[in-house]
Amino acid sequence: MTLVKAALTRAGRTAAQAALAALGTGAFNIIDADWQAVAGLSAGAAAVSLLTSVAFPPPEATKA
Repeated sequence: MTLVKAALTRAGRTAAQAALAALGTGAFNIIDADWQAVAGLSAGAAAVSLLTSVAFPPPEATKA
């Protein structure tokens, strides 16, 4: 797996995890969720993940 693909995969997973954390695990009304806050938090987490992958390449990345 290339570095770019590994970094994007990791960033996508991180964004999904952040979205789930922002929504919470309890019962909630999905219509009333603050989707701007969820999107902002997810985008921020993905950006940090990409920067981390640049500084410390993921172990699944191979040099190709």
